[in-house]
Amino acid sequence: MASETEEKLDIKSLTLPELTEVLTGMGEKAFRAKQLYQWMHEKLATGYEEMTNLPASLRETLKERFWYASLDIVQVQESKIDGTRKYLFALRDGNVVESVWMQYKHGNSVCISSQVGCRMGCRFCASTLDGLERNLTPSEMLEQIYAITRHTGQRVSNVVVMGTGEPLDNYDNLLQFLHLLTDENGLNISQRNVTVSTCGLVPQMKRLAKEKLQITLALSLHASNDEKRKALMPIANRYTIRELMETCEEYFQATGRRITFEYSLVGGVNDTDEDAAELSKLAAPLCCHVNLIPVNPIKERDFVSSEAKRVLAFKNKLERNKINVTIRREMGRDIDGACGQLRRKHIEAKREAGMEED
Repeated sequence: MASETEEKLDIKSLTLPELTEVLTGMGEKAFRAKQLYQWMHEKLATGYEEMTNLPASLRETLKERFWYASLDIVQVQESKIDGTRKYLFALRDGNVVESVWMQYKHGNSVCISSQVGCRMGCRFCASTLDGLERNLTPSEMLEQIYAITRHTGQRVSNVVVMGTGEPLDNYDNLLQFLHLLTDENGLNISQRNVTVSTCGLVPQMKRLAKEKLQITLALSLHASNDEKRKALMPIANRYTIRELMETCEEYFQATGRRITFEYSLVGGVNDTDEDAAELSKLAAPLCCHVNLIPVNPIKERDFVSSEAKRVLAFKNKLERNKINVTIRREMGRDIDGACGQLRRKHIEAKREAGMEED
């Protein structure tokens, strides 16, 4: 299966101009590319057989020559608390990825994965425990949103690239995905309704700034000094907080878009008054927003969430220092809500089943 996908062009990852060039090169009229593009990215077809206004001969040729990404749902968990749904999808090569569908007053949000696994090694994250398997293609990122839209029957208005993986570690595929997602000929989601997270890959952040996109860039900061950040996030050994802050300022100057600092509060680790004071000093010179996240515990680590009163005290300290701050509403805690938990549970179950067969 995997070798077949490598040989065939990934048709759902092509922009409309790229698709038009491919089809006209095959001797087809340009309007066929527009029809095909609409089936893939507007009507969200699961395969060529649904594209009834394309000639049967063309559909057969497309099936022979091009790989068509379509994800199968392996499992859906729905929160009894808030209706959040966590999806586990099977990829063509046997790997699995997870996505989350969340309902808010302002619309439906989907949080997608950008890689199978992750190599960043953040200490509190389940996504990285088995390392990086491979990057996702633009079509595999899109298809997480498309599959959830088909399953729920509801439009997605906000997309967050904050699931498994480091998006900027899959830079080229991410950029193509963003162009496809926000294309007026597809779902036409506003760039301002898209958030991309990063643990702080400075060179890629600088590249992204030059694209001058109107997306929100969310920096996973999680500590207010280099010493604590190194203990939580190995990437901090490569790039200092000072470098990150300078890059955030560059990003804002280039795009005019306010940076979001994601800050997971770990009980007794990074939630002291001193941490809040240090974070205030970092945030004050920048046009930024701080998003406090009570850490979602995973069984492989001994980190615990900060107590509610400590979270509130931390927030109040930042606000007294005139920092724009919110506490992230907890979603899906009763359904393996943390990044990578559901996928890891699935992998462990397969391993155990294999051992029993042996």
